[in-house]
Amino acid sequence: MDIEDLQTFVAVADAGGVSAAARRLGISKSIVSRRLLRVEAELGVQLLARTTRGAALTEAGITFRDHAARASAEIDTAKETILPTGELRGRLRVAMPLTFGPTHFAPVLADMARQHPQLHIHTSYSDRFVDLIAEGFDCAIRGAYLQDSNLIAKRVGPIHGKLVASPDYIKAHGSPGTLDELVTHQALMQGTEAWQFMDGDKIVTVQPQGRFKADSATALAAAAAAGLGIAWLPDCITYGYVASGALVPIMTRYPVPPGAAYVVRPPGQHPTRKVRALTEMLTEYFKRNPDVWGLDR
Repeated sequence: MDIEDLQTFVAVADAGGVSAAARRLGISKSIVSRRLLRVEAELGVQLLARTTRGAALTEAGITFRDHAARASAEIDTAKETILPTGELRGRLRVAMPLTFGPTHFAPVLADMARQHPQLHIHTSYSDRFVDLIAEGFDCAIRGAYLQDSNLIAKRVGPIHGKLVASPDYIKAHGSPGTLDELVTHQALMQGTEAWQFMDGDKIVTVQPQGRFKADSATALAAAAAAGLGIAWLPDCITYGYVASGALVPIMTRYPVPPGAAYVVRPPGQHPTRKVRALTEMLTEYFKRNPDVWGLDR
């Protein structure tokens, strides 16, 4: 049985349909359909029941999917084993945060593609929570790791942040000196989130209030620079604004607890060489750019 046909069946099973699998694999729907028919013909059973909404696994398909996924993973591992040292090929699907992925991490992926001409890199930039397994991603970069997740995470660097406001806002409304005073100011938020600060050795949570909200940290930084309020943002977003004086740090006696960036991947015995290579490149990127990420403090 052709390994590409087998991998295509797994993609259709996980994506829930031919169209979604075709987009994931970067091939046409007709090719996906032909590969599926070959697998079913080889086995002599129907693996998927086609519906108007996509495709649902039959009982035989459910059973065969797990075996096919394991076989595909073993073949991928075998291919990597016999490749010349350092050479990467195949496809790497990565989910990146929209907030700072295109500006900070995209150059790392471009460098990876330059170093490995046989490697196909497909990147999705979004701040939504991506289901790596269901959507067929090899890994994702996240600014926080969910402790109750079954995903495997590797820390690649710390993320620091701070409270910032524009000089005009401070001139008009003053700068809060305590956490109690902070709640009386206009906060720029992504939603109804709580802000956390270090008060000595304790972490204190504050419920900010404000009229301007956006689901993008980049947009919040622009709003803060326009004098609309106070923002609680990572240094990689505010670095340029602070360097130019458009934003200034405030309430520095109450620092923001440091976070971290992680490469997360679906559970498995070993990460692929492609994921390991990306993890190493991102780790080096953080080390080379301490000023952007607040690592020089």
